[in-house]
Amino acid sequence: MALDYKTAGVDIEAGYKSVELIKGYVKETMRPEVLGGLGGFSGAFSMKDFMDMEDPVLLSGTDGVGTKIKLAFLLDKHDTIGIDAVAMCVNDVACAGGEPLFFLDYIACGKNYPEKIAAIVKGVAEGCKQSECALIGGETAEHPGLMPEDDYDVAGFTVGVVDRKDMIDGSSIKDGDLLIGVASSGVHSNGFSLVRKVFDMNKESLDTYYDELGMTLGECLLTPTRIYVKMMKALKRAGIKVKGCSHITGGGFYENVPRMLPDGIKAVIRKDSYDIPPIFGLMQQKGQIEEKMMYNTYNMGLGMVLAIDPADRDVALAVIEAAGDKAWEVGYTEAGEKGVELI
Repeated sequence: MALDYKTAGVDIEAGYKSVELIKGYVKETMRPEVLGGLGGFSGAFSMKDFMDMEDPVLLSGTDGVGTKIKLAFLLDKHDTIGIDAVAMCVNDVACAGGEPLFFLDYIACGKNYPEKIAAIVKGVAEGCKQSECALIGGETAEHPGLMPEDDYDVAGFTVGVVDRKDMIDGSSIKDGDLLIGVASSGVHSNGFSLVRKVFDMNKESLDTYYDELGMTLGECLLTPTRIYVKMMKALKRAGIKVKGCSHITGGGFYENVPRMLPDGIKAVIRKDSYDIPPIFGLMQQKGQIEEKMMYNTYNMGLGMVLAIDPADRDVALAVIEAAGDKAWEVGYTEAGEKGVELI
């Protein structure tokens, strides 16, 4: 029998079909600056609209969704995991004060099932729409013999822009600033290796309904990561100076909050100042996890923590709420060794 690429495990026709299925989703993310259409060797994006910035700075972010992807396999639900991939990248760019401009995705799979690939990219496109950035390219790589046929992984990369004077770097944070916490949508995309130790990872367990969650365990855990781009843009338009911003991802509060602080300033966060989603209490109880480990692993209900001047408190909270997010005054900064204290 003559060998060809298909008998070796790579279906080129399936790749073509995937591209046809995703074209509509990609089209919905377009911005005027995008040059050319889908199918070129590279994605092109005009910078002409940003030439009036005093000192334009490009920002970039890349990430994946970690082992959360195992839940998508178990539940056979693939249309939200792409939102997570986008969120993990664009939130980092927004955290520095930037506007995400475009996104590229990378999907590696054991076998190209066009409808499944299209569902993943549908989620990527939805994440791009939520963050107002264009999906200008991507890659689907079929890896027979390297990955099981039903498995896949998804990652992404975004580029944003900011005028240097508008960058958020934490350098102006001082003693007495306020900390605003912005609600997360749940576990987001970090700590799932521990989640999978706490709960039985099978369809029966994930389909179990919990009264305290108001949904099944699987629905709760697979809830997409919240995207904060529109909220950060709204604060900027309102003239609120965000002095520092921390995206609470892997490493929880203890690793991420200090990243926005200058030397000689510590953050003090009151644990009872906001609503902690019930999934975290359920995990802590069922897994018998120490409280400090929870705050060192998970966002515990806050996807972002912002440092602002106390005079901006009321306007900032109103702007965040108007943008569709929920926020609380959760603490303050004070002189001391750089770090975070939870009280």
